[in-house]
Amino acid sequence: MTANEIIESYVADVAVQLPRKQRNDVAFELRALLQEQMQDRADAVGHAADASIATDMLRAFDNPRDVAARYLPALTIIEPADGYKFLRATAIGLTAIWVLGLLKHLQQPIQSGWDLLSVMGQWWGGTVIPSLWWPGLLVVMFGTAAWTRRRWPQDAEWKPLATDRLRGGRAAMVMGVIGMVCGLYVLTEPSRVLDILWGGQAAPAAYRALTYTEAFLQRQAPWLFALIALNIPLYISVIIKGRWTDPLRTLEKSLALADCAAMAWAVADGPIFLAASSDQATKVLMALIIAWTLVDMLVRKLRRVRPAPSQQIYS
Repeated sequence: MTANEIIESYVADVAVQLPRKQRNDVAFELRALLQEQMQDRADAVGHAADASIATDMLRAFDNPRDVAARYLPALTIIEPADGYKFLRATAIGLTAIWVLGLLKHLQQPIQSGWDLLSVMGQWWGGTVIPSLWWPGLLVVMFGTAAWTRRRWPQDAEWKPLATDRLRGGRAAMVMGVIGMVCGLYVLTEPSRVLDILWGGQAAPAAYRALTYTEAFLQRQAPWLFALIALNIPLYISVIIKGRWTDPLRTLEKSLALADCAAMAWAVADGPIFLAASSDQATKVLMALIIAWTLVDMLVRKLRRVRPAPSQQIYS
């Protein structure tokens, strides 16, 4: 092959990877550039351009696939700014799915005899492989978010927000207070719901399902109801001030931890309701509330920013 034929072959390899409407323009531009560089090399060595000069030049230039990529518009599915969020969400989701799946498969050998190899095989085929739907879903979600920001950039513009702002405004806080008052009213006597809905004509089993045990009423109930009630004046104070202050945030955290401790005490110390089904459901719900509260507090702590220079110790 002659030097020009080698260049033509290289240009064709690049152009064929481009959209049809770009190919001719890019091929014309690229061929002119390569011919000019080849002539410069030939002039530098003092003889006419030949196949070896063209081949060495093109090998040093770049792979045709990478050259074609320079002419293509950037296609970003997950934006760089979302990269760590995507990895973190993927790791957390997969870990939760795998751990829950492993616990599920471990129940079988506990009941029918231990066979670790069989359990791991079932876990791998029944949990790990199917769990790949999670990163796939995240790719779709992050990709959709990136496309939306590019399609409507005005909606993604940065806007300054106060760090002590009320989420949802005062209206949301007022609704929260109303919800706590109503919830506390129901919690003090859950069977009132049956009276409201059925006018006192509900089945005895339904009343039993919503009747507290005497032990719970004597031990955990007063503390739990009092702690929930203390959140009402806290929220009213925030509504009046129109923002969260550091003392109010500290009080909120203290009450949240106390609520979690009281719920954990109730979950661990005997039945809450007379009926086993409602008791179990309530304890599961309390455990979820405790987990959600602690995770939310941890996330807030990790996301909090306190501008200050790093403290480094030099030895």
